[in-house]
Amino acid sequence: MRWWDIEPVMALELRLFPEDAWSHAMYWSELAEAHPGGTRHYTVATSGDGAVVGYAGLMAIGAEGDVQTIAVAPGHQGTGLGAALLTDLVEESARRGCTELLLEVRVDNVRAQQLYERFGFQPVGVRRGYYQPANVDALVMRLDHPSNQPTYDSTHDSKDPDHG
Repeated sequence: MRWWDIEPVMALELRLFPEDAWSHAMYWSELAEAHPGGTRHYTVATSGDGAVVGYAGLMAIGAEGDVQTIAVAPGHQGTGLGAALLTDLVEESARRGCTELLLEVRVDNVRAQQLYERFGFQPVGVRRGYYQPANVDALVMRLDHPSNQPTYDSTHDSKDPDHG
């Protein structure tokens, strides 16, 4: 993801997450750390015509990684794009030496939870009222020892990605 991707990412962000969308400033701040040696890794997926149809972000500090966000445009959900974006984040966390990868997912986003479970993420806790202003709880999930070869059962692809 580059600075010129922020506008199309924001359009998709507001469409997918109207209640708890990130702001332009949050993306600018995240991208400020997405450089060689930085603590962030962001990627976008584009369609054949160059439109942004998905994006994902990772924070990696020391041995701990955190999936910041994953989103897939409605017309591209169920195609494996969410799995491809998550694979990129898992591989990047392993490349950076993370021994665990964490994420938060809305408790009402069962499809995303199923995607994460297929990658080996396990529930480890709940953050009450994490998603505001809707006051929706977040399920905290962890993947221990991410590897460069993520385990993924592609027979059941998720249509509804996480937003963390």
